[in-house]
Amino acid sequence: VQLAESGGDSVQVGGSLKLSCVVSGLPFGDTCLGWFRQFPGVERELGAIAGISDIGTTSYADSVKGRFTISKDYAKNTVYLQMNGLKPEDTAYYTCAAVSRFMGCEAWNSYKFWGQGTQVAVSS
Repeated sequence: VQLAESGGDSVQVGGSLKLSCVVSGLPFGDTCLGWFRQFPGVERELGAIAGISDIGTTSYADSVKGRFTISKDYAKNTVYLQMNGLKPEDTAYYTCAAVSRFMGCEAWNSYKFWGQGTQVAVSS
């Protein structure tokens, strides 16, 4: 199983980025996917900031709701995180993760497969 993120970059406040995560080795249609983030010097937050279920149901943390959009492309086995209206407080290391739908898409402690992550930096 491999998850490979890309798309992290340095942007100015108000800018946009689109992160991608290519998933291999998992049945994409039976997999819950989430984007997590870790702030500098802090442990990774427990819950995903954005999640998408096997059937495409999405969920967002309050901190990103209305600004970030998670989506997935079955043909490319890829999950995306479109980030708009970026703020300095969005500066973090972003990682995608996956779990079988049978574990429950919001069972954050059960997410078993993780990518290496990608850095996002937002400057004012």
